[in-house]
Amino acid sequence: MSYVFDLGRPETNANPFPEFARLRAEDPVHWSPAMKAWIVTRYADVKQVALNNRQISADRLTPFFKTNAEYRRGSIESLVRYLNHWMVFRDPPDHTRLRRLFTKAFTPTSVENLRPNIEGIVAHLIDSMEARARRGEPVDFIADFAYPLPASVIMDLLGVPRADLDRVKLWSDDIALFIGTAQVAGNKYLRAEAGAKAMSDYFGGLIEARAAAPTDDMISHLVLARDDRDALSTDEIIGTCILLLFAGHETTTNLIGNGFLYSMKNREQWQRLVADPALADLAVEEYLRYDGPSGALARVAAADLEMGGKAIREGQRVFAFMNSANRDPEAFDDPERFDIGRPANPHVTFGHGIHFCLGAPLARLESKIAAQRLAERLPGIRLSGEGEPEWHDSLILRGVKSLPVLL
Repeated sequence: MSYVFDLGRPETNANPFPEFARLRAEDPVHWSPAMKAWIVTRYADVKQVALNNRQISADRLTPFFKTNAEYRRGSIESLVRYLNHWMVFRDPPDHTRLRRLFTKAFTPTSVENLRPNIEGIVAHLIDSMEARARRGEPVDFIADFAYPLPASVIMDLLGVPRADLDRVKLWSDDIALFIGTAQVAGNKYLRAEAGAKAMSDYFGGLIEARAAAPTDDMISHLVLARDDRDALSTDEIIGTCILLLFAGHETTTNLIGNGFLYSMKNREQWQRLVADPALADLAVEEYLRYDGPSGALARVAAADLEMGGKAIREGQRVFAFMNSANRDPEAFDDPERFDIGRPANPHVTFGHGIHFCLGAPLARLESKIAAQRLAERLPGIRLSGEGEPEWHDSLILRGVKSLPVLL
């Protein structure tokens, strides 16, 4: 087949769904020389990639770092040191151990206890947007709502002062260059290294303070997290804090932003939510399915294996696209339709198996409260920009850069 899938093309990145449909029908396990990776697009195959921890490894960093010139020069030491402790990049038994210790600090009860705080942040952000509009200032739904909401929640949860939000955002953006860009941004490894180094120094100071005087926040819980077998090392806590801050706001910003974008483009669906804000639960699941915040699972073959009649070789990269799986007609009725009342919605946006997203309950709660309160307080909100929004250039992080709105 001469066709080559390439998310590095801006037009494909902006709307990959027609190409996903073509691949599902004609070449569901597709080798892309442009991306130097296997592209997996069918629902059943994406789930299989998530479940096959024996032949398909989550540790895509070790083989990458071994071949990276900056790594061999010793110039991305912090990036390697701390990202290697992200449980999303670990296989059992390391993954099992980290997740066991980490889960203690992230129970359903602790998430539900955040509800009043989330409600307060949402109310404050809507007030601020209304005040900007009254002053005749432009309002950007991403910058003024979808970004500060989850960023504030995760910083409060960790115990990081909200006043540091702008600094932390810059570091996080630099790390994002390494995690998911489809194209090679200039000096992206060195910028990601600088972000990781700054963040590790910052969290190191907070960890020292909490070890001396614990408070009721997640950094304190992680410092104290131990069982009769084990405890977390300082490097593991720093790595986990960077992961939480990064994953806890980047993905939820995109979930809220993408859901809002398609609600505005499908105005009748927005009117359904305005008429019945209790639909928010189902609406959030459709936001997750239709064009979710996590584009693909990135994996590396740990052994030779066969999938979809193709021979995948040990060491080759595999991208299992959840956003394609979530529109597979084998798994969903009328999958191209955006329907906030969709009753059966077994999307795979949060992953599947041992790497299922630990933060899923928090992302759902934030997005549900956001959808309800926006529908109640700003029923007439609409997009003000001309043309299509600009999407982030990323394989992994799926979201738009800005969404100008009129209230």
